[in-house]
Parts: sequence; C-alpha cells; structure tokens
Amino acid sequence: MARKLKNYIGGEWVDAQTETYLPVENPATCDVLAEVPESSAADVDKAVQAASEAFEEWRSTPILTRAQYMFRFKSLLEENFDDIARMIVEENGKTIDEARGELRRGIESVDFATSVPVLMRNDGVEDIASGIDETTLRQPVGVFAAITPFNFPVMVPLWFLPTAIACGNTYIVKPSPQTPVSMEMVMELIDELDLPEGVVNMVHGGVDAAQAILKHPGIQGISFVGSTPVAKIIYETGTAHGKRVQAQGGAKNYIAVMPDANMEASARNIMGAAYGCAGQRCLAAAVALGVGDAYERMRDILAEQAARLKVGYGLDESTQMGTVISAAAKARINSMIERAIEQGAELLLDGRNIQVQGYENGIFIGPTILTNVTPEMEIAQEEVFGPVLALMQVQDLDEAIGVINSSRYGNAASIFTSNGGHARTFKYRVRAGNIGINIGVAAPSASFPFGGQKQSFFGDLHGQGHDSIEFFTDRKVVIERWL
Repeated sequence: MARKLKNYIGGEWVDAQTETYLPVENPATCDVLAEVPESSAADVDKAVQAASEAFEEWRSTPILTRAQYMFRFKSLLEENFDDIARMIVEENGKTIDEARGELRRGIESVDFATSVPVLMRNDGVEDIASGIDETTLRQPVGVFAAITPFNFPVMVPLWFLPTAIACGNTYIVKPSPQTPVSMEMVMELIDELDLPEGVVNMVHGGVDAAQAILKHPGIQGISFVGSTPVAKIIYETGTAHGKRVQAQGGAKNYIAVMPDANMEASARNIMGAAYGCAGQRCLAAAVALGVGDAYERMRDILAEQAARLKVGYGLDESTQMGTVISAAAKARINSMIERAIEQGAELLLDGRNIQVQGYENGIFIGPTILTNVTPEMEIAQEEVFGPVLALMQVQDLDEAIGVINSSRYGNAASIFTSNGGHARTFKYRVRAGNIGINIGVAAPSASFPFGGQKQSFFGDLHGQGHDSIEFFTDRKVVIERWL
C-alpha cells in the first residue's frame, strides 16, 4: 500500500485534516508512488499561524546567519542530488538528464540567495537638507507562499523559497499534487537545517488549499507558475485580498530561422527546445518560423532529427524524451493535433501512437511535427504543453516579427541568424520577456529575472534576480536630524 504524504508545519510532519487522498503515479509505469492529501483551509491556516509566529524571531536573526543556512542547504542538495533527480523522473516522467538539469538550476537559485546580504544593502545621503540625513532600509515583509507546477517540481519552488527566507520572511510551499514527492525530499533536507520552527512549511493539496492561500489574511505575497487562465485567477484573487502577486502564466514561444542561419546548429537547438521535457515547459519552442527559403531546409532536417529521438523511460540513460504527465494531458494534446489537421495543417511526423517496449502502459507521445501551419490556427495560438512543433513559412523578418507579436503570449522568442542586424532588430522589436539569439531555450540564470510579457505574466516584479529582492522586501525611508 502506498504511503500517505504528510504536511510539514512548524518543524513537524503532520497529517492533513482530510479524508481525501489522491494517487501520485509514475507516468511511465503507472505505478502508485504515494498518496497525497487534499489539504483543507484549516491545514493552510495552521501553516500560516506557524509561519507568523516564527517571523519576528527570524527577521531579527542576523542576515549573515540567514545566509549561512543557504550554504548548508546547498551542500545538502548536492549530497542528495542523485536521489532527488531520480524521484523527479519517477513522478514527472522527464529524462534523468533533464531532472539533473532542473535540480542544478534550483541549486543556482540557492546560490543566488547566499548573496542576499549584499543585495539588501541600503542607500542614503548625508545633508539632504541642513543637518538632515536621509536613508532607505530594506526590510522583510512577513509570510509568503508559493503555488508551484508539476513540470519543474523542485526548480520552481527554489526560484522563490531561498531568497524569501534569506531576506527574513517565512514561507509556505504548496507543491503540485501531481508531483509532490520530490519536494517532500527537499523539505526533509530543510528539516535537517534546524531552522527555527515555522520558518519553512509545506502544505499539500489542490484547488481548496490554493484558494485558502489566496484568501488568507496572514499571507503577504504569493508566487505562482502555471497556465495563463489559472495565473489570471491567482493574480486577481490574490490582489483582491491585498497581497503582492507574481504569477507566471502560459506561453506560445516562437523561433524564427533566417536563411543565413547555421541550419544544423539551429535544428539541434530547436529539437531541444521543442522536445525537451516532452514539451512540458513554459519555454518550449512551439512554432518554428522558416523565413524565406530557410523553411524547406529547416523542415527537412527537423523531421529527420525528430524521427530519430529515442522515447522511453527517463531512468534509462539513453532515453532522449520521456512521458507526458498524465492520461488527461495526453488526450488533450492528441485532440489539439487532430484539430490542427482539421484546420488544414499537415502531419509530417506523428507521435500519437508510439509504443515503448516494456512500458506499454506508459503515457508516451512521440515527437510530432505539423507543417503548413498558419497564424489563425489554434495550434499557432494556444499552448499545447506537449511534444508538438508547428512549422510556419514567412517571407521575411518583418513578417516573422509581426506573427510573433500578434500572439497574446509573450514569454519567450528566439532567432537563429548569423546577421547581427537581424539579431538587433529582433531583440529590439519582439514583445517577449525572454529573448534568445541563437539560443533555443532562453532561460535566464538565477541572477536575472525570469521575464514574461502580455498574458504570460501577471504582476510587476518577476521571479529571480533583483526583482525577487524587491518582491520579498519593503523599503522604508528614514529622515533624521540630531540636535
């Protein structure tokens, strides 16, 4: 019988106040890994109370001491790297290399948090008026929370949690109920840090727990990553209840390939961008725009390379693409492929009926390519969140930029070119928060904010980088005269 997961509240592992548990399945084998509770508003309230009680002691803890916890946390993550990466594969379905990359990115965020003592420095001016000095102070705010997605179950929580607590706040994480086990492993390491009880808490659950977080008066701010419809609800509900909110939404990321691009290198990058993590990431390449005569060359080489990708169980080191997250996700992706064909797209490579030997029950979709896609088609406008690449031909760079900018999303866009003028025009004119120049996945490092524009982001301050310092602190101005 699968074990029942517990919440982590006030430094203790506690049972949720619910009778409802959901299975956590390995999408490659359909084995049940654990059962996750549908925590209630009472569970969230308990976590908020613990975090609130811990805040005053934690905020008065010297900032260098808070940073030292981050050094220890990083060491524990490194020591347990292989075990955590393996669990990411088992509950998410991605490949082991992708899981290692995810965890490495998460550790970079912990690294960034060690620099908080420098980033929280304040400024001031002597004699702003006669005998008067004016300075700013940056102070922690209180209790923050994160509602995080299934596709990066460790990396995304680590975008927020380390910086938030290093700044002096206390924290609550609600991981996705589809992938909660790897975050439980991380929380076990946090428990080893011997932080004051209540500084970090974890509450499992779904919609009810998320709604309780959004509405609880004791929570000052919320970080979210997920789909655009949910991000919009998170932002509207959270701000209506007086909270600061950063809500990263969905995406429809375009890649423009110019005739002067190195086509072999471009194709390799596009392959990784389109099919990495089975397309289940907000920086996935969704539409490749072949500019002029680049289209046919791009189409042919992508079809050849995609057909050779090895799909299988992520724990096999030779696997190049794993599963999608669930049977429901597979059905939704297949429906979008079918509608694209009905709307006039042509199926160049069909991954819908792929079978993986030894894992016949696994939730696999192979690499899929649709050609003759036009801007008005659903497949060119809506997020698929699966291993489906749409190819579109445009006449010139102006048309490519026009197509990209017509999208309601603005998470990322990339161009492949050997012409500096094309690159400058692209980054100057394209309305997207993350721009790649000869880079397929324009993923910012931890010291830079994770951009997002239009309906890919709701809020003012993005995750990561200096934006995170602004988000997790308040600035106080002190004007003083001594007589």
